[in-house]
Amino acid sequence: MSDYHPFTPDQAAHFADLHSDLFGDHSQLTAQEFGDGNLNLVFRVKNNRSTSLIVKQALPYARCVGESWPLTLDRARIEAQVLRQHAKLCPDHVVEVYHFDQSLAAILMEDLHQYEIARSALIQGKRFPLLGQHIGHYLAQVLFHTSDFVLTGPVKKAQQLQFNNPELCLITEDLFFTDPYSNHERNTISPAILPQAQQLWLDTELQAEVAQLKADFLSKPQALLHGDMHSGSIFVKADSSKVIDAEFGFFGPIGFDCGSFIGNLLLCALAQPGLCQDPATALDRQSYLQGQIVLFWTTFSDEFSHLMQQETADISFQNKLFQQRFLTQIWQDSLGYAGCELIRRTVGLAHVADLEKIADQSQKTKAETAALTLGRQLIMQRSSLSLTQLIELI
Repeated sequence: MSDYHPFTPDQAAHFADLHSDLFGDHSQLTAQEFGDGNLNLVFRVKNNRSTSLIVKQALPYARCVGESWPLTLDRARIEAQVLRQHAKLCPDHVVEVYHFDQSLAAILMEDLHQYEIARSALIQGKRFPLLGQHIGHYLAQVLFHTSDFVLTGPVKKAQQLQFNNPELCLITEDLFFTDPYSNHERNTISPAILPQAQQLWLDTELQAEVAQLKADFLSKPQALLHGDMHSGSIFVKADSSKVIDAEFGFFGPIGFDCGSFIGNLLLCALAQPGLCQDPATALDRQSYLQGQIVLFWTTFSDEFSHLMQQETADISFQNKLFQQRFLTQIWQDSLGYAGCELIRRTVGLAHVADLEKIADQSQKTKAETAALTLGRQLIMQRSSLSLTQLIELI
Protein backbone atom coordinates (compact mmCIF):
# COMPACT_ATOMS: atom_id res chain seq x y z
CA MET A 1 0.00 0.00 0.00
CA SER A 2 2.11 2.87 -1.30
CA ASP A 3 -0.14 5.55 0.25
CA TYR A 4 0.04 4.07 3.73
CA HIS A 5 1.64 6.01 6.57
CA PRO A 6 0.83 6.06 10.29
CA PHE A 7 -1.28 9.09 11.15
CA THR A 8 -0.16 11.98 13.27
CA PRO A 9 -2.97 13.62 15.27
CA ASP A 10 -3.25 16.39 12.67
CA GLN A 11 -3.49 13.85 9.85
CA ALA A 12 -6.19 11.94 11.74
CA ALA A 13 -8.16 15.17 12.14
CA HIS A 14 -7.85 15.89 8.41
CA PHE A 15 -8.99 12.34 7.59
CA ALA A 16 -12.07 12.74 9.81
CA ASP A 17 -12.92 16.15 8.38
CA LEU A 18 -12.46 14.96 4.79
CA HIS A 19 -14.77 11.96 5.13
CA SER A 20 -17.55 13.32 7.34
CA ASP A 21 -19.96 16.24 7.23
CA LEU A 22 -20.67 16.07 10.96
CA PHE A 23 -18.24 18.82 11.88
CA GLY A 24 -19.62 21.49 9.55
CA ASP A 25 -17.85 24.53 8.15
CA HIS A 26 -15.41 26.59 10.17
CA SER A 27 -14.94 23.88 12.80
CA GLN A 28 -11.81 24.05 14.89
CA LEU A 29 -10.59 20.48 15.15
CA THR A 30 -8.35 18.82 17.70
CA ALA A 31 -7.20 15.19 17.74
CA GLN A 32 -5.95 13.14 20.65
CA GLU A 33 -4.38 9.70 20.29
CA PHE A 34 -5.43 7.46 23.16
CA GLY A 35 -4.78 3.93 21.91
CA ASP A 36 -7.03 0.88 22.12
CA GLY A 37 -4.58 -1.62 23.52
CA ASN A 38 -2.27 -3.93 21.64
CA LEU A 39 -2.50 -3.36 17.90
CA ASN A 40 -3.69 0.01 16.57
CA LEU A 41 -3.63 3.79 16.58
CA VAL A 42 -6.88 5.33 17.81
CA PHE A 43 -7.69 9.04 17.78
CA ARG A 44 -10.62 11.07 19.05
CA VAL A 45 -11.22 13.99 16.69
CA LYS A 46 -13.32 16.77 18.18
CA ASN A 47 -14.48 20.21 17.09
CA ASN A 48 -15.15 23.36 19.13
CA ARG A 49 -18.85 22.43 19.31
CA SER A 50 -18.08 19.10 21.07
CA THR A 51 -18.92 16.98 18.05
CA SER A 52 -16.48 14.07 17.94
CA LEU A 53 -15.56 11.04 15.86
CA ILE A 54 -13.09 8.15 16.20
CA VAL A 55 -10.32 7.39 13.73
CA LYS A 56 -8.81 3.93 14.05
CA GLN A 57 -5.78 2.98 12.00
CA ALA A 58 -4.06 -0.38 11.81
CA LEU A 59 -0.30 -0.48 12.31
CA PRO A 60 1.82 -2.94 10.29
CA TYR A 61 2.95 -4.64 13.49
CA ALA A 62 1.64 -5.58 16.93
CA ARG A 63 1.91 -2.40 18.96
CA CYS A 64 2.32 -4.28 22.24
CA VAL A 65 5.44 -6.06 20.93
CA GLY A 66 6.90 -3.81 18.24
CA GLU A 67 8.08 -4.21 14.66
CA SER A 68 9.45 -7.66 15.42
CA TRP A 69 5.84 -8.94 15.22
CA PRO A 70 4.57 -7.80 11.79
CA LEU A 71 0.84 -7.86 11.08
CA THR A 72 -1.26 -7.46 7.96
CA LEU A 73 -2.96 -4.11 7.38
CA ASP A 74 -5.85 -6.02 5.79
CA ARG A 75 -7.25 -6.54 9.29
CA ALA A 76 -8.68 -3.00 9.05
CA ARG A 77 -10.76 -4.09 6.06
CA ILE A 78 -11.91 -7.17 7.93
CA GLU A 79 -12.95 -5.04 10.90
CA ALA A 80 -14.83 -2.46 8.85
CA GLN A 81 -16.67 -5.09 6.84
CA VAL A 82 -17.57 -7.27 9.84
CA LEU A 83 -18.90 -4.25 11.73
CA ARG A 84 -20.92 -3.11 8.74
CA GLN A 85 -22.37 -6.56 8.07
CA HIS A 86 -23.18 -7.10 11.74
CA ALA A 87 -24.72 -3.61 11.95
CA LYS A 88 -27.12 -4.50 9.14
CA LEU A 89 -28.28 -7.49 11.18
CA CYS A 90 -28.29 -5.86 14.63
CA PRO A 91 -27.92 -2.07 14.32
CA ASP A 92 -28.76 -1.31 17.95
CA HIS A 93 -25.68 -3.06 19.31
CA VAL A 94 -22.86 -2.35 16.84
CA VAL A 95 -20.74 0.79 16.53
CA GLU A 96 -21.48 2.68 13.30
CA VAL A 97 -18.74 2.81 10.64
CA TYR A 98 -18.87 6.02 8.57
CA HIS A 99 -15.94 5.48 6.23
CA PHE A 100 -13.13 3.04 5.49
CA ASP A 101 -9.97 3.78 3.51
CA GLN A 102 -8.16 0.60 2.50
CA SER A 103 -4.95 2.30 1.30
CA LEU A 104 -4.54 3.97 4.71
CA ALA A 105 -5.98 1.01 6.69
CA ALA A 106 -8.12 3.57 8.52
CA ILE A 107 -11.71 3.52 9.77
CA LEU A 108 -13.87 6.49 10.69
CA MET A 109 -16.59 5.58 13.18
CA GLU A 110 -18.97 7.00 15.73
CA ASP A 111 -17.59 8.14 19.07
CA LEU A 112 -19.20 6.30 21.97
CA HIS A 113 -18.01 8.90 24.48
CA GLN A 114 -21.25 8.68 26.44
CA TYR A 115 -20.57 4.99 27.06
CA GLU A 116 -18.07 3.16 29.26
CA ILE A 117 -15.89 0.17 28.41
CA ALA A 118 -17.66 -2.80 29.97
CA ARG A 119 -14.54 -4.31 31.51
CA SER A 120 -13.54 -1.14 33.36
CA ALA A 121 -17.07 -0.45 34.54
CA LEU A 122 -17.66 -4.00 35.79
CA ILE A 123 -14.36 -3.99 37.67
CA GLN A 124 -15.60 -0.88 39.47
CA GLY A 125 -18.79 -2.71 40.46
CA LYS A 126 -21.09 -0.79 38.12
CA ARG A 127 -24.21 -2.57 36.95
CA PHE A 128 -25.89 -2.69 33.59
CA PRO A 129 -29.05 -4.78 33.92
CA LEU A 130 -29.45 -5.29 30.17
CA LEU A 131 -25.87 -6.19 29.25
CA GLY A 132 -26.43 -9.95 29.04
CA GLN A 133 -29.68 -9.49 27.15
CA HIS A 134 -28.12 -7.09 24.65
CA ILE A 135 -25.14 -9.31 23.86
CA GLY A 136 -27.35 -12.40 23.71
CA HIS A 137 -29.59 -10.64 21.18
CA TYR A 138 -26.61 -9.35 19.18
CA LEU A 139 -24.89 -12.74 18.90
CA ALA A 140 -28.12 -14.61 18.14
CA GLN A 141 -28.94 -12.26 15.28
CA VAL A 142 -25.54 -11.94 13.65
CA LEU A 143 -24.47 -15.55 14.07
CA PHE A 144 -27.75 -17.07 12.90
CA HIS A 145 -28.05 -14.83 9.84
CA THR A 146 -24.49 -15.56 8.68
CA SER A 147 -24.85 -19.33 9.10
CA ASP A 148 -26.01 -22.23 6.93
CA PHE A 149 -29.51 -21.78 8.33
CA VAL A 150 -29.84 -18.70 6.12
CA LEU A 151 -27.01 -18.54 3.57
CA THR A 152 -26.79 -20.87 0.59
CA GLY A 153 -23.61 -22.88 0.18
CA PRO A 154 -22.15 -20.73 -2.62
CA VAL A 155 -22.96 -17.45 -0.83
CA LYS A 156 -21.45 -18.60 2.44
CA LYS A 157 -18.31 -19.97 0.78
CA ALA A 158 -17.83 -16.64 -1.01
CA GLN A 159 -18.16 -14.81 2.30
CA GLN A 160 -15.65 -17.17 3.90
CA LEU A 161 -13.14 -16.02 1.29
CA GLN A 162 -14.07 -12.38 1.88
CA PHE A 163 -13.47 -12.72 5.61
CA ASN A 164 -10.45 -15.02 5.41
CA ASN A 165 -8.27 -13.73 8.28
CA PRO A 166 -5.30 -16.09 8.64
CA GLU A 167 -2.84 -13.82 10.45
CA LEU A 168 -5.14 -12.73 13.26
CA CYS A 169 -6.61 -16.22 13.54
CA LEU A 170 -3.05 -17.48 14.05
CA ILE A 171 -2.69 -15.11 17.00
CA THR A 172 -5.80 -16.66 18.55
CA GLU A 173 -4.63 -20.18 17.74
CA ASP A 174 -1.31 -19.57 19.48
CA LEU A 175 -2.36 -17.47 22.46
CA PHE A 176 -5.65 -19.26 23.13
CA PHE A 177 -4.94 -22.92 22.46
CA THR A 178 -1.17 -23.49 22.32
CA ASP A 179 1.03 -21.25 24.46
CA PRO A 180 -0.69 -21.74 27.87
CA TYR A 181 -0.21 -25.50 27.67
CA SER A 182 3.57 -25.38 27.25
CA ASN A 183 6.49 -23.48 28.73
CA HIS A 184 6.32 -20.84 26.01
CA GLU A 185 8.36 -17.64 26.12
CA ARG A 186 5.25 -15.54 25.45
CA ASN A 187 3.53 -16.71 28.63
CA THR A 188 3.38 -14.36 31.60
CA ILE A 189 2.92 -16.29 34.84
CA SER A 190 2.79 -15.06 38.41
CA PRO A 191 5.46 -16.93 40.43
CA ALA A 192 2.84 -17.96 43.01
CA ILE A 193 0.87 -19.98 40.45
CA LEU A 194 3.83 -21.42 38.54
CA PRO A 195 3.20 -24.92 39.97
CA GLN A 196 -0.39 -24.83 38.66
CA ALA A 197 0.84 -23.65 35.26
CA GLN A 198 3.36 -26.46 35.16
CA GLN A 199 0.54 -28.92 35.81
CA LEU A 200 -1.16 -27.63 32.64
CA TRP A 201 1.96 -28.50 30.66
CA LEU A 202 1.79 -32.11 31.88
CA ASP A 203 -2.00 -32.57 31.71
CA THR A 204 -2.38 -34.68 28.57
CA GLU A 205 -6.11 -35.25 29.09
CA LEU A 206 -6.77 -31.52 29.26
CA GLN A 207 -4.50 -30.91 26.27
CA ALA A 208 -6.47 -33.47 24.26
CA GLU A 209 -9.71 -31.59 24.92
CA VAL A 210 -8.08 -28.25 24.10
CA ALA A 211 -6.77 -29.80 20.87
CA GLN A 212 -10.34 -30.74 19.96
CA LEU A 213 -11.52 -27.18 20.62
CA LYS A 214 -8.64 -25.86 18.53
CA ALA A 215 -9.46 -28.28 15.71
CA ASP A 216 -13.04 -27.01 15.73
CA PHE A 217 -11.80 -23.41 15.70
CA LEU A 218 -9.75 -24.26 12.62
CA SER A 219 -12.32 -26.30 10.76
CA LYS A 220 -15.88 -25.38 11.81
CA PRO A 221 -16.90 -22.23 9.86
CA GLN A 222 -20.42 -21.99 11.24
CA ALA A 223 -20.95 -18.22 11.12
CA LEU A 224 -19.25 -14.83 10.77
CA LEU A 225 -17.80 -14.30 14.25
CA HIS A 226 -16.80 -11.09 15.96
CA GLY A 227 -13.71 -13.07 16.95
CA ASP A 228 -12.66 -11.10 20.05
CA MET A 229 -15.83 -11.00 22.12
CA HIS A 230 -14.43 -9.94 25.49
CA SER A 231 -15.67 -7.23 27.84
CA GLY A 232 -13.10 -4.77 26.49
CA SER A 233 -14.83 -4.94 23.10
CA ILE A 234 -18.17 -3.73 24.49
CA PHE A 235 -19.24 -0.19 25.32
CA VAL A 236 -22.11 0.11 27.79
CA LYS A 237 -24.46 2.51 29.45
CA ALA A 238 -27.66 1.94 31.42
CA ASP A 239 -29.93 1.26 28.44
CA SER A 240 -27.53 0.44 25.61
CA SER A 241 -24.59 -1.81 24.70
CA LYS A 242 -22.47 -1.54 21.55
CA VAL A 243 -19.78 -3.83 20.19
CA ILE A 244 -16.49 -2.57 18.73
CA ASP A 245 -13.12 -4.04 17.61
CA ALA A 246 -14.04 -6.79 15.15
CA GLU A 247 -10.63 -7.10 13.46
CA PHE A 248 -10.39 -10.77 14.53
CA GLY A 249 -13.62 -11.55 12.66
CA PHE A 250 -13.80 -14.72 10.54
CA PHE A 251 -16.09 -17.68 9.89
CA GLY A 252 -15.74 -20.02 12.85
CA PRO A 253 -17.61 -21.96 15.56
CA ILE A 254 -20.53 -20.04 17.06
CA GLY A 255 -19.58 -21.15 20.57
CA PHE A 256 -16.30 -19.25 20.34
CA ASP A 257 -17.97 -15.83 20.52
CA CYS A 258 -20.44 -17.01 23.17
CA GLY A 259 -17.72 -18.62 25.24
CA SER A 260 -15.44 -15.61 25.06
CA PHE A 261 -18.19 -13.39 26.49
CA ILE A 262 -19.10 -15.90 29.23
CA GLY A 263 -15.44 -16.41 30.08
CA ASN A 264 -14.84 -12.71 30.63
CA LEU A 265 -17.84 -12.36 32.94
CA LEU A 266 -16.50 -15.35 34.86
CA LEU A 267 -13.08 -13.72 35.18
CA CYS A 268 -14.69 -10.59 36.61
CA ALA A 269 -16.76 -12.66 39.03
CA LEU A 270 -13.75 -14.63 40.27
CA ALA A 271 -11.80 -11.40 40.78
CA GLN A 272 -14.42 -9.71 42.97
CA PRO A 273 -13.18 -10.93 46.40
CA GLY A 274 -9.83 -9.35 45.56
CA LEU A 275 -11.25 -6.20 44.00
CA CYS A 276 -13.43 -5.10 46.90
CA GLN A 277 -12.62 -5.39 50.58
CA ASP A 278 -16.12 -6.05 51.85
CA PRO A 279 -17.04 -9.77 51.44
CA ALA A 280 -20.76 -9.03 51.29
CA THR A 281 -20.24 -6.55 48.47
CA ALA A 282 -18.05 -9.04 46.62
CA LEU A 283 -20.74 -11.70 46.86
CA ASP A 284 -23.37 -9.25 45.67
CA ARG A 285 -21.26 -8.31 42.65
CA GLN A 286 -20.65 -11.97 41.88
CA SER A 287 -24.39 -12.61 42.03
CA TYR A 288 -24.99 -9.80 39.53
CA LEU A 289 -22.39 -11.19 37.13
CA GLN A 290 -23.78 -14.71 37.44
CA GLY A 291 -27.21 -13.28 36.66
CA GLN A 292 -25.83 -11.64 33.52
CA ILE A 293 -24.41 -14.97 32.36
CA VAL A 294 -27.83 -16.57 32.85
CA LEU A 295 -29.54 -13.65 31.08
CA PHE A 296 -27.07 -13.84 28.20
CA TRP A 297 -27.47 -17.56 27.56
CA THR A 298 -31.24 -17.53 28.07
CA THR A 299 -31.61 -14.66 25.61
CA PHE A 300 -29.23 -16.15 23.08
CA SER A 301 -30.61 -19.69 23.20
CA ASP A 302 -34.28 -18.62 23.12
CA GLU A 303 -33.71 -16.24 20.23
CA PHE A 304 -31.46 -18.56 18.24
CA SER A 305 -33.97 -21.39 18.71
CA HIS A 306 -36.83 -19.16 17.56
CA LEU A 307 -34.85 -18.07 14.50
CA MET A 308 -34.07 -21.69 13.61
CA GLN A 309 -37.77 -22.55 13.81
CA GLN A 310 -39.01 -19.53 11.88
CA GLU A 311 -36.32 -18.49 9.39
CA THR A 312 -34.32 -21.57 8.41
CA ALA A 313 -34.12 -21.70 4.63
CA ASP A 314 -32.55 -25.14 4.04
CA ILE A 315 -35.17 -27.87 4.40
CA SER A 316 -32.63 -30.29 5.91
CA PHE A 317 -31.92 -27.87 8.76
CA GLN A 318 -35.62 -27.44 9.55
CA ASN A 319 -35.55 -30.75 11.40
CA LYS A 320 -36.42 -29.96 15.04
CA LEU A 321 -34.26 -32.70 16.54
CA PHE A 322 -31.26 -31.46 14.57
CA GLN A 323 -31.92 -27.91 15.77
CA GLN A 324 -32.03 -29.05 19.39
CA ARG A 325 -28.74 -30.91 18.97
CA PHE A 326 -27.18 -27.92 17.25
CA LEU A 327 -28.07 -25.58 20.12
CA THR A 328 -26.78 -28.12 22.67
CA GLN A 329 -23.50 -28.28 20.78
CA ILE A 330 -23.21 -24.47 20.85
CA TRP A 331 -23.61 -24.56 24.64
CA GLN A 332 -20.98 -27.25 25.04
CA ASP A 333 -18.58 -25.42 22.73
CA SER A 334 -19.24 -22.18 24.63
CA LEU A 335 -18.26 -23.81 27.92
CA GLY A 336 -15.07 -25.17 26.39
CA TYR A 337 -14.02 -21.86 24.90
CA ALA A 338 -14.93 -20.05 28.12
CA GLY A 339 -12.59 -22.43 29.94
CA CYS A 340 -9.80 -21.70 27.46
CA GLU A 341 -10.37 -17.98 28.00
CA LEU A 342 -10.02 -18.35 31.77
CA ILE A 343 -6.74 -20.23 31.42
CA ARG A 344 -5.10 -18.12 28.74
CA ARG A 345 -5.96 -14.84 30.51
CA THR A 346 -4.25 -16.18 33.63
CA VAL A 347 -1.01 -17.71 32.31
CA GLY A 348 -0.77 -16.53 28.69
CA LEU A 349 0.48 -13.34 27.07
CA ALA A 350 -2.65 -11.17 27.28
CA HIS A 351 -3.80 -10.79 30.87
CA VAL A 352 -6.92 -8.88 31.94
CA ALA A 353 -7.33 -5.93 34.28
CA ASP A 354 -9.91 -7.89 36.31
CA LEU A 355 -7.09 -9.97 37.78
CA GLU A 356 -4.21 -7.52 37.37
CA LYS A 357 -5.93 -4.81 39.43
CA ILE A 358 -6.07 -7.02 42.54
CA ALA A 359 -3.56 -5.30 44.82
CA ASP A 360 -3.28 -7.94 47.53
CA GLN A 361 -0.98 -10.68 46.25
CA SER A 362 -2.62 -13.48 48.24
CA GLN A 363 -6.06 -12.50 46.91
CA LYS A 364 -4.69 -12.32 43.38
CA THR A 365 -3.21 -15.78 43.75
CA LYS A 366 -6.56 -17.11 44.95
CA ALA A 367 -8.36 -15.55 41.98
CA GLU A 368 -5.81 -16.85 39.47
CA THR A 369 -5.90 -20.32 40.99
CA ALA A 370 -9.70 -20.28 40.86
CA ALA A 371 -9.59 -19.21 37.19
CA LEU A 372 -7.28 -22.12 36.29
CA THR A 373 -9.39 -24.60 38.28
CA LEU A 374 -12.69 -23.43 36.81
CA GLY A 375 -11.20 -23.22 33.33
CA ARG A 376 -10.16 -26.85 33.46
CA GLN A 377 -13.55 -27.92 34.78
CA LEU A 378 -15.39 -26.15 31.97
CA ILE A 379 -13.19 -27.73 29.32
CA MET A 380 -13.28 -31.24 30.75
CA GLN A 381 -16.96 -31.26 31.76
CA ARG A 382 -18.45 -29.23 28.91
CA SER A 383 -20.52 -32.13 27.56
CA SER A 384 -22.36 -32.61 30.86
CA LEU A 385 -22.64 -29.20 32.56
CA SER A 386 -25.96 -27.36 32.61
CA LEU A 387 -26.36 -23.63 33.04
CA THR A 388 -27.39 -24.14 36.66
CA GLN A 389 -24.34 -26.31 37.31
CA LEU A 390 -22.10 -23.67 35.78
CA ILE A 391 -23.39 -21.06 38.23
CA GLU A 392 -22.90 -23.50 41.11
CA LEU A 393 -19.28 -24.09 40.06
CA ILE A 394 -18.49 -20.39 40.42
